[in-house]
Amino acid sequence: NIFYDFDKSNIRSDASIILNNVVAILNQNPTLKIELSSHTDSRGNDLYNMKLSQARAQSAVNYLISKGIDKNRLVAKGYGETKPVNQCSNGVDCSEQEHQENRRTEIKILNY
Repeated sequence: NIFYDFDKSNIRSDASIILNNVVAILNQNPTLKIELSSHTDSRGNDLYNMKLSQARAQSAVNYLISKGIDKNRLVAKGYGETKPVNQCSNGVDCSEQEHQENRRTEIKILNY
């Protein structure tokens, strides 16, 4: 997973390290196709979070494309706040660390 700052979709330096590893794996496996599935924490309204998660997924895809990966091997999918990894849904009091766990992009293999 890669993670994001609150209300941001830019690729952080810690995320770029992980994405560079993904580039290496994709280069070693030329038939591999992946989905970058992005999520938000529960703060903000549902529609805004859906758009933010899509922007996060697209940022990750754009990063990989900038490193020479063919866009046809990549799918950007935003899920908003619909798939939290913990109990931090609307109205639940959570720590910043718990919210951070939900501000993520997961990398899923679609085809190998």
